Amino acid sequence: MNNTFWKAGLLAFSLLVVTCKVSNPTSQQTAQTAGSEATPDVPAFTDNPSPAHLTPEQSLRSFRLPKGYRMELVASEPMIREPVAIAWDGNARMYVAEMNTYMQDVDGSGEHDPVCRIMRLEDTDNDGKMDKSSVFLDKLLLPRLILCVDHELLVNETDTYNIYSYKDTNGDGVADAKKPLFTVPRKAPGNLEHQRSGLDWNLDNWIYVTVDPIRFRYKNGALQVDSLPNGSNGQWGLTHDNYGRLFFSRAGGEIPASGFQINPTYGALEFPDQYSEEFAAVWPIIKTPDIQGGLKRLRPDSTLNHFTAGCGQSIFRGDRLPADLVGDYLISEPVARIIRRAKMINKDGKTTLENAYHQQEFIASTDMNFRAVNTYTGPDGCLYIVDMNRGIIQESQWTPEGSYLRPQIKRLGLDRNVQHGRIYRLVFEGMKPGPKPRMLDEPAAKLVTYLDHPNGWWRDNAQKQLVVLGDRSVVPALREIALGKPGPLGKKPTTLGRLHAFWTLEGLDAVDKDLLEVALKDEDPQLRRAGVWLSEPYLRKNDEPMIERLAALKADPSYDVRTQLVLSLSRSSSPKAAALTRDLLGLNSGNEMLAGAWKSLQKSEDVKKYGLRLGRLDEADRTTILAGAAGFKTICATCHGPDGKGLAVGGSSMVAPPLAGSKRLSGEKEMVIKILLHGLSGPIDEKTYPDVMPSMAANDDAWIASVLSYIRYEFGTFRGYPGPNARATPIVTAADVKKIRDQTTGRSKAWTLAELGQ
Repeated sequence: MNNTFWKAGLLAFSLLVVTCKVSNPTSQQTAQTAGSEATPDVPAFTDNPSPAHLTPEQSLRSFRLPKGYRMELVASEPMIREPVAIAWDGNARMYVAEMNTYMQDVDGSGEHDPVCRIMRLEDTDNDGKMDKSSVFLDKLLLPRLILCVDHELLVNETDTYNIYSYKDTNGDGVADAKKPLFTVPRKAPGNLEHQRSGLDWNLDNWIYVTVDPIRFRYKNGALQVDSLPNGSNGQWGLTHDNYGRLFFSRAGGEIPASGFQINPTYGALEFPDQYSEEFAAVWPIIKTPDIQGGLKRLRPDSTLNHFTAGCGQSIFRGDRLPADLVGDYLISEPVARIIRRAKMINKDGKTTLENAYHQQEFIASTDMNFRAVNTYTGPDGCLYIVDMNRGIIQESQWTPEGSYLRPQIKRLGLDRNVQHGRIYRLVFEGMKPGPKPRMLDEPAAKLVTYLDHPNGWWRDNAQKQLVVLGDRSVVPALREIALGKPGPLGKKPTTLGRLHAFWTLEGLDAVDKDLLEVALKDEDPQLRRAGVWLSEPYLRKNDEPMIERLAALKADPSYDVRTQLVLSLSRSSSPKAAALTRDLLGLNSGNEMLAGAWKSLQKSEDVKKYGLRLGRLDEADRTTILAGAAGFKTICATCHGPDGKGLAVGGSSMVAPPLAGSKRLSGEKEMVIKILLHGLSGPIDEKTYPDVMPSMAANDDAWIASVLSYIRYEFGTFRGYPGPNARATPIVTAADVKKIRDQTTGRSKAWTLAELGQ
């Protein structure tokens, strides 16, 4: 069959699928419940949504929300354009990173021109809407990371690792001072969707990012760097909960949540069932034809069926929305025009996620240009949503000529919807947003009182400001709160207030054994867990009295505490710490979380020894691949090249086809086993080579299995491997080879690609 004709037919069919109306209602269309409502003109499902750009007022009427919730407009064009991230300083001035050059047409023309901005917005009359703006920074290259620290704004731009600090010294709203905090003299690889995000100041006073295997500590006006041996995680979006648990997401892997079982400093731990297949399904209220995954990502009603662009996640930690939302996981899916709300379930220390609704979403819109890319808990205790409000939401790598997505964009005219942007605030009937902070103008003693604030934004920023100020005069007051005494608060502090007091003391280098003793004996498991975590400086010094004190917790009723024990004890090289760890694992041999934590720690050690790629493999797989590498380099590399790209002898054409990039290596293993057993002849990918690929059948099954495992691992593509989300494995076993050898007994000639169905 002619390939051109076949592709054209498929494309025509795909256009038909996404443009035809569906006559029969689907389960998605009938899944709305009485708990979800919308403005009167928002139907349960829109079969033929308009791609036209809507005014902010029209967009506000497009949302379907749970009963009692309402969206308010905080800022929109022309004040902001193409917003991707926001950050507030201690006085609630909002900084907005704009990617003004992102996908201004279907080819991404001019995307890397340095003309992007960071805006500073203010709400001067406290009505919730920004009414004052200034261009804080201009002429930037797609700014992506921003964090307010005291009177400074930390910024990273696309294509660089560099982080600079900017400051407005004369109060005109424009940065006029710049200093480097972290610089790397090379270009960051990858398109802008595959570079870092974050700069999240966590409870533990470390600043985390996605993608890169590092974290930062802000100290004395500079950034200190710490490596994460087993790598970082995630793509666009990073957040933490009340207890310092980090949440990543990976849109490229269609993974809406990851990295939340343990802190990445201990390694990587994922469980295949940390959320279900049902959780991975998304429920738009409009057709979503502009998807990158093609027809496999569409239901019969042309709605997106699975997370494919999850990003901008947050844990809601505010105090001006219903209490049952606090602690829930929220993540945007801009292709589906929805925001998911998930409940977190902790069972024996292992965390799983469940959709808060049945086959519907927390927030959904009929506006085809609603592209939420970030969510935040705000200073006023409400939820903030950053909406790029545009037509195209995929990078040009996925919209070239011949792609599935490009004709969908052009047909709908989505490429014309650019240079808009919205920031929304989610509010609730009868609940008034909270007051504006003035933390940058207040003394350290006043900041201490905010550590027990019901809004997590206030607690986080008071802690950050106290640590940055470094004012140790407040240490006695912090100790009072950490010990659970009324002290400066005038009332008994909450568990969260005490946690922040402990970690603020840690940031001021003021945690001692007396404080740790109180935490380790506390009735609240999260304080005991924090006590274990905070004991690590002593464990690094192999402090045996501290190890003995921790031994009293090995039968702790909380699996969170036991898990943290396993993790923190790894910081010590003491034989007593190792013995305590063995006791813990023995007492909890049936607990999946402790076993997983221990395995992750071992994997981190392997990474240190073997490097990131090989270190992440299971020992058996690594042994197979290393053996295969030796076999490949001894025999196969003489024709295929040591890098798998082939070899040209004496300037002539290649003697054997390149392996790197061959689609056959990532397919079914039966085919490559046959090729190695009996050889391959004839044209390969329309090219002729001087020699036939010889048979390797004289080698035993284990040798063939190891070489194929190495080739598939090194030159193939296996998404998610190694890990619970792997779609396949490159590993070939001796049993696999024996099976094919037995099936093809008596064959004496080389295969052709035609015989193999290629």
